Order: sequence, then structure tokens, then C-alpha cells
Amino acid sequence: MPWCERLFDIMFETLNERLEKIVNSIRGKAVISESDLDTTMREIRISLLEADVALSVVKSFVDNIKSNILGKEVLKSIKPDQMIIKLVQDELIKILGDNNEPLNIQKNSLTKILFCGLQGSGKTTTVAKIANDIKKNTKKKILLVSVDIYRPAAQEQLKVLANQIDVDFYDSKNSDSVNNILSESLNFAEKNLIDIILLDTAGRQVIDEAMMKELKDINEFFSPNETLLVADSLTGQDAANIAKSFSNTVNITGSILTRIDGDGRGGAALSIKSITGAPIKFIGTGEKIDQLEAFYPERIANRILGMGDIVSLVEKASENIDQQEAEILAKKMAKGNFDLEDFAKQLKQMGKMGGVSGIMSMLPGISKAQKLMAENKISDDMIKHQIAIINSMTKKEKSNPDLIKASRKIRISKGSGTRVQDVNKLLKQFLQSQKMMKKMKSMGKGGLPSDFMNKLQGKLPPNLN
Repeated sequence: MPWCERLFDIMFETLNERLEKIVNSIRGKAVISESDLDTTMREIRISLLEADVALSVVKSFVDNIKSNILGKEVLKSIKPDQMIIKLVQDELIKILGDNNEPLNIQKNSLTKILFCGLQGSGKTTTVAKIANDIKKNTKKKILLVSVDIYRPAAQEQLKVLANQIDVDFYDSKNSDSVNNILSESLNFAEKNLIDIILLDTAGRQVIDEAMMKELKDINEFFSPNETLLVADSLTGQDAANIAKSFSNTVNITGSILTRIDGDGRGGAALSIKSITGAPIKFIGTGEKIDQLEAFYPERIANRILGMGDIVSLVEKASENIDQQEAEILAKKMAKGNFDLEDFAKQLKQMGKMGGVSGIMSMLPGISKAQKLMAENKISDDMIKHQIAIINSMTKKEKSNPDLIKASRKIRISKGSGTRVQDVNKLLKQFLQSQKMMKKMKSMGKGGLPSDFMNKLQGKLPPNLN
């Protein structure tokens, strides 16, 4: 399953950096004055506005935090810094949505899902993505229908996507009547024992009265169980106006954010739920049909505040790491039998879990380490080169790196398409890892070694500098 976390790091990069600085500025303070509080609130306000969050949402966010702090006398509590951080976190989760909300799929009757949004928001592709996701997780019979009679080849596009994921498509034979398409597709669904209809509606370049009236008529005729707003995450503050217009016309039950792989600042994600009152249910992480992920507000809130997302990291590990192989490796490490073959397996596991950047983005307070990694060119390409170097070694060399002297290094570098310096760096990194493995035994008794974060945040092994 595609992974969206690194994309969220890109999307919320500026906001993450600003809020993490704010959190760190009050963390550890035994006493926080009202002056400190005013400064903190001002910084939060600026951070959210810079992230393109709607002004009304920013005002509500800051006002709610401040009233909770003063109302609960947080400044006089035993640990005011922790209380304030918790309130900021809670409010962030609140505006993103309390929980992941699944689709409202009926058990014993036809489920009708209507999709709406502006033209260019990725609506038609999203319809197919949702169909693909439902198909993977259920045995429901799905029908795709398009009532977009305006955009050239709109219905043909949905038909191609339906064939691609192998679900039914209602062919209206290019009918120019929305009502006829709706009526005939519902009859088709009944005759063919369809479980779920996904209805793609027409978009416009901008919101206009004619578009909204048509959508309102479709909604009344179709009587959907779900009405999903598809919104482009790059629209920023405009997302608030778009969401409000659609929400005033039809009952939005959920939203889907597309193009989070772009360079937006996260404003749409932080605005849209507050405006519509409906949860963000999914996010589109790319153009491919399987690039769709469920939206988890708490995890995203933690990441925005630099608190990491250990839950997703563990889930990713369970999806991609062979448990039996991991247990064998753990036993070898415990006995001090960790060799270059094992080191290569670890590097490959990192690749399966989203690479270096993917893993680092999951860990708490890791932004400094990420910058350090970028400065020192610690990348997924470097990992691939290291694996190639190890693959060019003999079994004896992998089990006993001390054998690797000058002539062997030249042979290995040529075989892997790298330089002798790269082989030297790998061997130094391996020795460093061997030392760290001894400390990693503590992971089973309470987590990472006490100095692990320090090593990542500015004290990387000299061979990585």
C-alpha cells in the first residue's frame, strides 16, 4: 500500500518547523507568564496564516486554545508547558477531525456515493481510486456512473478507469440528459444487483449558480448515502471558500484531498473540515490508481508538531518486514554475530519501509536530523550503493570484514560501480552500527537507547560527515 507520510512532511514543512520551534520554546519551563503565552499565541497565529489556513479557522483555533489555557488555569498548574502543548495538540486534532471516518457503506441495500468538486481537482480519478479501494477491501459489486455531459471525453475517461480496475461502468451512449443518465443507471444497478454506485458529477473552473443548481437537483434525485467533496490541497485558503459553497448547496458528509504530493503548505487540510463540519476521509498521494490513503487526524497532528508518528512506523514495519527473518536477526545481534550480510538485510528493510527519509519522518523531534542528512547527502541512493557494494563481496568477506584490504577494496568498488572511498565509508559505518547494536538491546525494555536521538540530531558517526 502506498505511503503518504513523507508527502505530508513536504506539505506541512513550513508549519512543522514553526510549530516545533514554538513547542520547544516553552517545553521544560516550570513557569509560563501571560507575556510568554501572548508571544506563543501570536507565533501560532502567524504560523497558521503562513501555512495558508483560512483566517476564520486560525482565529477560532487560537481563541479556543487561549480560553482553555486561562479557563483551566494552566499557567498555575504543576507542568504548564506540557499542558499547553497538549491543548495545542488537541485543538489541532479537533480541526483535522477526531478520528478516521470510513465510508458509509450499507450492509443490505444499495449504497450511493456522490462526488463533487471543481474542475481540475482530480475528481474523476478519485472516483476510480475509491472504487479500487472498496474492491480491495470488500466483495461488493461496484458501478461507476458519470453525469458530466459538458467536459469532452469525461465519460470515456471514467470508462477507461473502470476497465482498468475491473468494475462495472454505466455507458450512457453520450446522452446529454443528466436526469436520464441518473434514472437509467439506477435501473441498471437494480437489474444487475449492484451494491455500490459511485457518481461522478461535472465540475467547473469556478463556482457558479448553474453548477450549484444542477448539483442540488442531482443530489435530490440521487439521494446519496455519502456526498464527498474532492478538493485540491494546493488551493490553500481558497479551499475554505470552495468548501463553504458546496456545503451550502448539498450535505457534504466527507472530503478527499488530492495532490498532497505537491508543494502546498497544508492550509486546505486545516481549513476544510472546520468549514464543512465533515471529516477528511481520504487523501490522494499521487496520480496512480492505488495512490489513495485513509486520513488519520491524530497522526498528522503529531507530525505537524514534530512529535512523530510511531504508530504508522510500526504499521509500516509489520507490513513490510518478515517477522521470522527479524527474529533471527535479533538473535544474531544479541549474540554479537551481526555481519555485513545482516547489515545489507537491514538496509533493504529500510527501503521497504519508505527509505531513510520515510523512516526519519516518523520519529519524534527529528527535523534537525533530516536537515543533517540532507547536508551530508544521506539518501536512498546512497543506501542502494551500499547494498551494491555488499553484494560485490564474497561470503567470507561479508562474515569477516577484516579480510577486506586494498586489493579487495579495488575489486569490490569495480564490481559495484562505486569508488574505493565508498567502500571505506561503508566499512566504517558497519563498525559503527556493530557498536550501536550492543546498545539497541535496550529497545525491548523501553525503546531506543538514551543517546540515540542525540546521535541523530548532530552527532552522526564521522564516516557519515
